[in-house]
Amino acid sequence: MNHLFEIIYKQKPAGFLYSLIVMAVLSGCTSSSARSDGAPPPTALPVFKAAAVPATTYREYNASLEGRVNVEIRAQVDGYLDKIFVDEGAYVKAGQPLFRINDRPYREQLSNASASLAAAQANEEKAALEVSRLTPLVDNNVVSDVQLKTAAAALQAAKANVAQAQAMAGNARINLGFTVITAPVNGYIGRIPYKIGSLVGRSEAQPLTLLSDVNEVYAYFSMSEVDFLQFKDKVKGNTIAEKVKQLPPVELVMPDNTIYPEKGRIETMEGQFDKTMGAVSFRAVFPNPNGLLRSGNTGKVKISESFPAALVVPQEATFELQDKIFIFTVGDSNKVVSKPIKVLGKSNAYYFVEKGVAPGESVVYTGLDRLRDGVVIQPQPISLDSLLKVRPL
Repeated sequence: MNHLFEIIYKQKPAGFLYSLIVMAVLSGCTSSSARSDGAPPPTALPVFKAAAVPATTYREYNASLEGRVNVEIRAQVDGYLDKIFVDEGAYVKAGQPLFRINDRPYREQLSNASASLAAAQANEEKAALEVSRLTPLVDNNVVSDVQLKTAAAALQAAKANVAQAQAMAGNARINLGFTVITAPVNGYIGRIPYKIGSLVGRSEAQPLTLLSDVNEVYAYFSMSEVDFLQFKDKVKGNTIAEKVKQLPPVELVMPDNTIYPEKGRIETMEGQFDKTMGAVSFRAVFPNPNGLLRSGNTGKVKISESFPAALVVPQEATFELQDKIFIFTVGDSNKVVSKPIKVLGKSNAYYFVEKGVAPGESVVYTGLDRLRDGVVIQPQPISLDSLLKVRPL
């Protein structure tokens, strides 16, 4: 036996834990072989005592990513595409030219409007001279004041024509400016479905491209009603806005299950639940200094929750029945009893239990498929600390 202990001690932690369980079972079987009544001995099973330890749990929610600003770049005048200044995926700065539409028709419109404005201004000057000529004649009763009033009305009409011509010239100048399409914000160019020579305009359903400002990226995710109620009860704050501000920084799990290096923060929550989904949407924002994230990416938002002391139960020590999680505890005379537990959260290998088991209560670790309520076992104590060393929280 001492030799067996020496062999087990030299094994690695995982093998050591397994050997402890095997040794306990063998020891129980050896002690039970001395029974003289011929009845089969109770099954020897490993048992640990539930204990509270500091723990951090995580909840993950599927998320879709969008740039902080996503702008559809559209033509505001009709015409043929003369020039494309950028390529798909390029990073551009605000004000940088992106596309140019053939501007000859709009230059002619501006020239025509400018000529009309010049003519209107000449007519205004002529009407003003007429008023100036008639004013002293009326004052000296040489001509009737009706002629002066007529001349004054003509002057007002001329001024109105000038204002109209100025508006037409301004509109033509604006349209000419629209022939060069510039970037409204910094960002990355999306797909460009049009080529040089394509006819584009305001009526096109498809934009010229999509410009995304991804210096910061929004991650939109939904929380079920149950999760939302738990969040509302656990997080401090008088209002939902205050509770959102109290949430710890969140992580983003990439599609390849790696963790994005920058931590984010939850900023806002949608005002109402989606009736069809039974969920409410949240928005988290992540810095994106290296441009790794782009609009259209997916991932998972990972929210942590810390507990100063949580009862830990290995997932191997549980079984599910009708959407509930159960454990077997050891009672009087070593009889096992199944109990439902309420789970606060989980890690890779453990459940953190809120209700259903008390600190120090004996819980069966493995062999649950051979048990039912009232079965007598031979407990083989193992240490929860040894389990946590082999597989940390």
